[in-house]
Amino acid sequence: MSRPRVRSRARLIRLLVVLLLGMALPLAGSALAQQAAAPAAPQAQAQAPAATPAQNSLPSVPDLAGQQLPQLNVGQVGGEKVSMPLQVLLLMTSITLLPAALLGMTAFTRIIIVLGLLRQALGTGQTPSNQVLLALALFLTFMVMTPVFDASWAHGIAPYLDKTMDFKTAWSAAIDPFRGFMLAQVRQNDLMTFAGLSHTGPYANAQDVPFGVLAASFLTSELKTAFEIAFLIYIPFVIIDLVVASVLMSMGMMMLSPMLISAPFKILLFVLVDGWVLVVGSLASSFNPF
Repeated sequence: MSRPRVRSRARLIRLLVVLLLGMALPLAGSALAQQAAAPAAPQAQAQAPAATPAQNSLPSVPDLAGQQLPQLNVGQVGGEKVSMPLQVLLLMTSITLLPAALLGMTAFTRIIIVLGLLRQALGTGQTPSNQVLLALALFLTFMVMTPVFDASWAHGIAPYLDKTMDFKTAWSAAIDPFRGFMLAQVRQNDLMTFAGLSHTGPYANAQDVPFGVLAASFLTSELKTAFEIAFLIYIPFVIIDLVVASVLMSMGMMMLSPMLISAPFKILLFVLVDGWVLVVGSLASSFNPF
């Protein structure tokens, strides 16, 4: 074995020994300190002065343990107090349900499906990226849902925060604008289908529709509407693909992919007609007012 390796190993062993000593010495010092303090405890009790009459009047530890400590109640639901841990649990649960509420109660589903199928029709792969499409869908959803959000805030959330309305009444008032928006978009056939599946129909009026039935029928209606809009968007791009493929076949260029030739023409056509503004405007105007 060469001398440099021997020296390096010796230095490593010395470093390990120093580290072990550095860890062991504080532990030994703390143990010695505890042993030294243990005999001094009885002497401290013997030298303690006698309790004054004022101190004797204080309740002893068993008396304090027998008393019931006050509970920390910071809210009420249904007239009953709710503790802080339970409120935190309910808050965390509601936060986890926010994505489902965004997908099932707003215009986000229709918008993101149409934008995703538009990207496939253009044949641009992952351009624009998923982050760009999600940002555009979120901004467009907020623009469409702004009247619903304003009505929900004014009728339910704001009175509850001002303590002029209880939680149950405020919840009903805040959810009514969303119910109206979903009822304006839902298809009658979808609503009756889910009503039959849940064995709750028929309904006398819109207020009798259960929220679960309404949310499910609204989601399926949005899927159908989104695919109908995407089909209309696909038609001009499919025509361009067919024309390019037929021209290449007639010229005998069978080894050349038609997508390589048709992609620039589809992008050029989409830019010339100002396609993004047309698609976004059509999506925003496709929702029925509630």
